[in-house]
Order: sequence, then C-alpha cells, then structure tokens
Amino acid sequence: MTTVHIQIHEKTHHGTKIPTIENFELTLNAGEFVCLVGQSGCGKTTLLNTIAGLDANYSGAIHVANKTLNPKISFVFQRPCLLPWRTVRENIELVFANQNVISKKHIDELLALMQLTAYENAYPKQLSEGMRRRVSIIRAFAINPDLLLMDEPFVSLDAPMAREVSELLQHLWQKRPHTVLFVTHDLREAIALADKLVFLTSRPMRVLKEINVSIARNQRNSKNVENFREQLIQNYPELQPLL
Repeated sequence: MTTVHIQIHEKTHHGTKIPTIENFELTLNAGEFVCLVGQSGCGKTTLLNTIAGLDANYSGAIHVANKTLNPKISFVFQRPCLLPWRTVRENIELVFANQNVISKKHIDELLALMQLTAYENAYPKQLSEGMRRRVSIIRAFAINPDLLLMDEPFVSLDAPMAREVSELLQHLWQKRPHTVLFVTHDLREAIALADKLVFLTSRPMRVLKEINVSIARNQRNSKNVENFREQLIQNYPELQPLL
C-alpha cells in the first residue's frame, strides 16, 4: 500500500486564462480510501487525468510511493470501457498484456469477490450495466496498483444497483486494501465509502476542507450515513453548497 502526495500549483486548459486547479495540495495515506466531493464542473475529472499522467500540462509535483517515474496507477472511468469482442476474463487479462505470466488464481479470486465467477466467459453485451461496472473495477484491482483512481464509477446507475455495486466495491477493498482516490458529487455515497472526505471549491479548484469519516465500517447503514451528513450540515456551514 502506498502514500500519495499531490501538489498542483496551477493547471490551466489551453486557450483559457482562469486556472482549472490552483494551489491544490493533498496527501493520501497508505491504504486510505479518500473521496473527493465537489460540484459538477469544478475540475475533479481534470484532477484525476493529471494524476494519472493523461494531462501533463501543469505546474507542481505528484509523488506516488516516492516514485516520480512510472508509478502503477489504475483508473476506473465513468464508463466501463470494455472491449465487446472479448469475454469478461479476457477484458480483465488485458491489463497483463506486457507481462509473461497471468495469474489465473488471482483473477478467479477477484471474480469471486465481485460475484462474477459465473459470468467469466460472458461478453459485455450479455451483462447488465452494473455487472460491466464490476468488471472494470476488477480490472483496476488486478494489477495491484500503487494508486487506484475512480471517476464516479456508479454514475447513471439506478439507486439499488449503485448501492449493490458500492457494497461489492467496499467488500473487495477491505479484502484487498489499496490507496484509492474516488470522485463523486453524492455526499451520501462518499460517507458510505470513505475514510476521509475532501471537499473542493469551485474553479479554480483547491481543497476546502478534509474531514475523517468516524462511522465504523460495519455500521455504515443508511441511518448512520444520514446522521453523519446532518452533523456535517450543522458543524460546517461553509460546506452547505456541497451537502
């Protein structure tokens, strides 16, 4: 498990004068599940793309396990991005393309944890949307990344399916802890998942406040999550637009 330090002095998109991100600094402790909470359009996806190395046009530094070069980063996008002509197992095996050995046992264990063993030979079109999201999560975990980035992976799912996939993700993460940075605009979802909540300003984006989630993992039912949310509303009026 890996400690991550992110420092972005300025990130500006080409052709614009106002920075998307400015004076942003955040540390993720090893094995910590951190949720970024911010309004739509504030720059959350831009931040993840920058951390992942998909956008290098910024000033600052990102250190993953003290590695400045080639940290192992996985990314779960808003859409599953599965190849339709490959089976579930084959889509997962894609992340091992540059390796000589693929651990069948490792993939078997991940499929079991996400309740997809019976679908390993199915094609994406034969799966529900929730199942496709679960496959993309397995693929991200499969390489044991230094850092796992997740960009609203439950977006567009109906509430029951989003809750089911979220619970399976929690189960998988507890069995296979990784350092996770998870983007959402849903505070209840964030409280249910995170060790730490990081609230973000509008553009230019920076960290507004960091708050640890004090609810025990085995007690994160809807009632306790809502009670914690109400406490945030009472104790942090400056966060009102995000709550």
